[in-house]
Amino acid sequence: MKKVLFAAFESLPFIKTGGLADVVYALPKALDKNKYEVRVVLPLHKKIKEQYYDRLNYLDHIYVHSGYINEEANVYSCMNEGIEYLMIENDTFFNRDDVYGFNDDVVRFSFYNVAILEMMIKLDYYPDIIHSHDYHTAVLPALCRLRYNAIEAIRNIKHIFTIHNLVYQGIYDKQVLFDFLAFDYRYYENGTLRFNDQCNFMKIGIVTADIVTTVSETYAKEIQTPQFGNNLDMILQYRKDDLYGIVNGIDETLFNPATDNIYQNFTINNYLKGKEANKAAIQRELGLEEDKDALLIAMVSRLTFQKGAELLANCYSEMLNRHVQIIVLGTGESKYEYAFRIMENNNRGRAVFYCGYNEALAHSIYAGVDMLLMPSLFEPCGISQLIAMRYGTLPLVRETGGLKDTVEPYNWYTKAGRGFSFGPYSSWDMMQVFNIAYELYQNNKEHWHVLMRNAMKYDVSFAASARKYEELYDKLAC
Repeated sequence: MKKVLFAAFESLPFIKTGGLADVVYALPKALDKNKYEVRVVLPLHKKIKEQYYDRLNYLDHIYVHSGYINEEANVYSCMNEGIEYLMIENDTFFNRDDVYGFNDDVVRFSFYNVAILEMMIKLDYYPDIIHSHDYHTAVLPALCRLRYNAIEAIRNIKHIFTIHNLVYQGIYDKQVLFDFLAFDYRYYENGTLRFNDQCNFMKIGIVTADIVTTVSETYAKEIQTPQFGNNLDMILQYRKDDLYGIVNGIDETLFNPATDNIYQNFTINNYLKGKEANKAAIQRELGLEEDKDALLIAMVSRLTFQKGAELLANCYSEMLNRHVQIIVLGTGESKYEYAFRIMENNNRGRAVFYCGYNEALAHSIYAGVDMLLMPSLFEPCGISQLIAMRYGTLPLVRETGGLKDTVEPYNWYTKAGRGFSFGPYSSWDMMQVFNIAYELYQNNKEHWHVLMRNAMKYDVSFAASARKYEELYDKLAC
């Protein structure tokens, strides 16, 4: 049985700031338990301690000496849904109200990566494969091969590094490599650890892991171009033979209209009654007019340029000129928050802006709205469109990254498709497709219902993705 260690900075059900937590939670559960012994390592964040401390089992105490870092830590374990989670406790770096956004984040990430290796040594636990996620744990392959390589069991570990979003790379002053990670200067000098005379965690993971993956096939191609490569496109082209795009899935137990805590549960056998009841409920809850004939659309997202908030801000007035209602749930750049407050103030009963994030409300929105808007400039994979389809809500997306890979656009002639999509990043192009969707909803319910059934039948689980990851694990650990 192969031992696989997932290394990440967040994971459900313990702590979440974004889609990374969904993947690190769902993928280990989907792997074949007869072939893989999977563990997940996380920092013991303050919010985890407050909610789960009584479930943790103390394992051992470690010392972390790495450049100027001299800290101690405790290691705990916790079983959750058949997966063992290892938690590294250090109040200096992890006993904080938030997960990210601190001036010393680079020290926190450096400590965490080194602490993982010290934990393995102390516990005498050496996985066959370490699967690192995003730049927070991207230096693990380099630490194993360039600093801890005197230990054969660590030197022999194979590494997969998954890029969840290439925009966030962990770029710091080069002294980080020596002051906090204690690398030998020669690895900077020969270019392995250097990028534009700086330290770039993401680049280090890309060049030192055995295999690099990202979260959709289209995104794997996009990031090899100057437009989406964020200055790493040439390096990714260099690793193209070891670069794989594997689309994410979602946890079908967590997102299940038949069992979810929504107003009325439903399945594909009674989806029309279920959707109608949940639509009326979310309209009442958010102060919208209770109108079953209005096309109810939602955007559940960070309100940033990347997510296409600009396109909706430009178009909501034109949309609301029709028999349409709009819900926006999210927070982000102040200019978009302001725009959607104006939208609500000028369209009481027909538009609402919930500034913030509420997980339970998000589930109710997915269950109750007719259409989910995701007009992203770029989207490595996207989770919301998968959740929406699970609940019979049709996505309207821009054709990029995982949105292109998962949302088959409507075809009038064959009734194929499970949503709508547009190409160029422009308000005009989005509105052309929106108008098609609107006319279909109002004038051809038969086709709309076919698309709803197509969406609900689409496999959004991690099962198929897990098999592809297993092929990569087997390739490395054969």
